Amino acid sequence: MENSSMSEEEGGPASGMIVGEEDTSAQDILLREAAGLLLEAGYTGPLSNEDLLRNSCELGAACQLFTSLCVWLVSELKSASTLVENVSPTEGPDDSDTFQLEISGVVSELHCPYTSLTSGNVTSRLRSLKNCLQLIVFLTTELEAARILNRRNLSTPEPAEHNKDALRELQLLRKALDLPEVSKEVPVAEFMRELEDKVTELCASVPVSPPLLKAQLQPEQWETLKALHCSMLGEYECRMRMLVTRFNVTVQSFHWSERAKVQGASMNEVLRPLRQSLTTESLITIPHLLAVREDYSRILHTCNATFCQKTRSSIQKVLMIGSVPDRGGRPNEIEPPMPSWEKRKEGGGGRGGQHWGKRNKRKRN
Repeated sequence: MENSSMSEEEGGPASGMIVGEEDTSAQDILLREAAGLLLEAGYTGPLSNEDLLRNSCELGAACQLFTSLCVWLVSELKSASTLVENVSPTEGPDDSDTFQLEISGVVSELHCPYTSLTSGNVTSRLRSLKNCLQLIVFLTTELEAARILNRRNLSTPEPAEHNKDALRELQLLRKALDLPEVSKEVPVAEFMRELEDKVTELCASVPVSPPLLKAQLQPEQWETLKALHCSMLGEYECRMRMLVTRFNVTVQSFHWSERAKVQGASMNEVLRPLRQSLTTESLITIPHLLAVREDYSRILHTCNATFCQKTRSSIQKVLMIGSVPDRGGRPNEIEPPMPSWEKRKEGGGGRGGQHWGKRNKRKRN
């Protein structure tokens, strides 16, 4: 009995310490998550610092910094969504109860999944560090989702370079579809609807092959597809590096001649843009696979009779040959060391020597 009581007494504090450490680590993870989400949402206030964020969340609704952060998140949500409820700024701890009542209406309208923020006494929900951090995480994730769905220009615009690329792509798409010029005042959502209507109209008038990939892939299948894509990108890069190296060596061999010493600058001027266009990275992405149609899987050889009917001309000669032997060229199958060269045997010999001897003899005759 004494041993058991001692073990219980010894085990009690130890187990309590373990639970306390787990709670602390969970709160630290939640704190880092909240700070990261605020940074992504574009918040630049004083609570961008994790220590200040922790201190304000520990005070909860009684802290004016915490309530001002929640007011900013709700105002951003209202500008990006159809949120009806609102939160008023507080002037001190006396307004904490009113603030929690207004926040309760916001989380109820947004169907918050955290029971700690939707159940229990309304005026005591935002008095713990965990609940306050959960509220910030919930509001920031709702704000990001609303911005994605709304697609409007908010207080945190995307990088200028990204906007420039997106506008360039939209302009090319507009020209390809023969749409009129769109002013900058037109909302993006309206312009996208016009594009969709135009594409739907063209697809109805022009026969389009069904998509090649019709199956709905599962998450693990997407991971497998991504791994295959990375493997093929590595294979493509390896082959392109070999071809580019061959190109460089061939170009260098042309510079060995005497004439190249005079025309070297002109040759470099012509070859430099060609060389710069030879990139080893592939531009094919997984979206290209999703956009490919069934007719892309049917490859017609250039010597195919159907294909030649449209391409044959008087300057084109078609020579049918047999099966071409495998010439290698796979860089991953090349094993070092390279074969060594042997000296030519003295006196020659074989059919080659006899042939040249007869030819010289005929010449002398």
